Formats: sequence, C-alpha cells, structure tokens
Amino acid sequence: MITDKMRLGVNVDHVATIRNARGGKHPDPLKAAKLAINSGADSIVVHLREDRRHISDDDLINLMKELDKPITLEMAATNEMVDIACESSPKKVCFVPEKREERTTEGGLDVCSSFSSLQEYIAKLKSHNMDVSLFIEPDVDQINAAKELNATAVELHTGEYCNAFDSHDVLNIQKELIRLEEASAHGYNLGLEINAGHGLNYASVASVSKIKQITELNIGHFIIGESLFVGIEDAVREMRLLIDTARQS
Repeated sequence: MITDKMRLGVNVDHVATIRNARGGKHPDPLKAAKLAINSGADSIVVHLREDRRHISDDDLINLMKELDKPITLEMAATNEMVDIACESSPKKVCFVPEKREERTTEGGLDVCSSFSSLQEYIAKLKSHNMDVSLFIEPDVDQINAAKELNATAVELHTGEYCNAFDSHDVLNIQKELIRLEEASAHGYNLGLEINAGHGLNYASVASVSKIKQITELNIGHFIIGESLFVGIEDAVREMRLLIDTARQS
C-alpha cells in the first residue's frame, strides 16, 4: 500500500563496532536503539554477521527482549543464521550477501543463482511467522525471482545511487534514480513490499524518499557517524524530518 508516511529503520551495528574496538560493554547498542526509537525510528536493524564483527548474539537477545518496536535481522543465507532467526523470532529477516573480506555489504544478493537454497530458508522462516525480505539490486529479474520465492519484501540497494550522488555525477544520479523508480514500481505491482537502503545521508535521502512505492528506508552508518557530532537523537530526528518533508512534497 502506498502511504504518505515512510518508515525509518535505524541500523545500530556500528555502535557495537566502536564497543568491540576496545571490548567491554560501552557503548551499548541497546541504549542507542532506545534513543533512536524515542527520536522517530520505526524499527531497529541489526546485521548478525557470521564473524560477529559488530553485533553479537547477546546483543540480539537483549534487543529482542527490551524493545517495543520491530527488529529487522539482517543475515547471510546459511543454516546457522536461519536457526538463530527461528529461535529469536524477529519481526523481519532480511537476507543479505556476505563476504568475510568486505568492509560492508558491497551489493545486492543474487537471488537468481541462490534460488534453491533461498526457497528452503524462506519457507522455514515464514512457517515461523516472520516476514522475509531480500536485499537486492534494483533489477527486474531479481525482483521477479523474489516474488517467485514468496518473499514478503525486497530491499533495494541504493549504493550505486549514493556513490553517484557523493561524486556529483549528475548523469549517473538520474540513471540510478530511474532504476530505483522502475524497480520499485515493478515490485509494488507484483505485490511485494518495497524497502531501500545503503549509503543514504542527509543530502541524498530526499530523492529516494519521494519514490511513493518505497515504504521503508533503512539507514545506519551515516546516522551513527553523525551522532558523534550531534548525538543520536538529533541525528535521527533530522533524518526523520528530511524523509517526511520529501515524502510530502
């Protein structure tokens, strides 16, 4: 359903990254999540990576126990992660590609080439009453495969658009926006929920927020980075205001 209100999911992974640089318990991702929710976040996003480089199993348990807003668990498509999801039962699971050597997720999941394994995992998660999203490129073939797999939603990778935006590459900004618009419309017409994220900041978020078929943006690195200067509450409030203003224009 197209609505005027766009949801904002805040990823708190990099609060854990700072904590893990020294060890101990500070700063606490749970505290950051609560502040984000109080400042306008609609959900909290965490990526439990196979190497546990930031969010830990205990973080996931604490977030699930303490928060009154939905948790989206990003994870690789593996037996271990599916079992963890079934045990913890977050509101939503988002399958993302994962490589040990990468600094961050580098692109969308190739749903077409992983069809068989994803089919099994998605069926299992949905049998546990979880919504399942797939983090993909804004590509028609990937969207069609997601629909065939009975996914609840897709999250469109906005990284290429953000790279073009940060480089002031006007031609590629427009090219990538068109890709996002066309993919969003196609997925929406198939009955998929359309989310988006990766690399968005205060400057680049407005154009994506105006794509009416997108119902949710998930943003982490920029908000956590900006919070070092202004605090997480002000960083989330500013992002919330920019999204809402663009959505209503």
